[in-house]
Amino acid sequence: MQMWNDWFALSLQTAKLSWEAQGVMALRVMRMATQPARSQTEARRMVTEKVAALGEAQAAAAAGIIKGSKNHRVAKKVLGVYKKRVRANKRRLRRA
Repeated sequence: MQMWNDWFALSLQTAKLSWEAQGVMALRVMRMATQPARSQTEARRMVTEKVAALGEAQAAAAAGIIKGSKNHRVAKKVLGVYKKRVRANKRRLRRA
């Protein structure tokens, strides 16, 4: 039963993160629309950040698997990588 609770909690966290990510995408689109001179820089930054986040997430997953962590714990570590990135972007985009 505990396994179901762990996966359910993880799915709720994933849903929350997807909602936050949509907000970041909206902020990015607004920035790109209102600041055309900076939109190419923002687009490059977006792609670079995605590649870096993927690498970090893969490293977190590999480390968890090597340690013998349970699957939901590995997934939670990966989710944490993306959560950190999304929140940092949200802070940055709201400031500017």
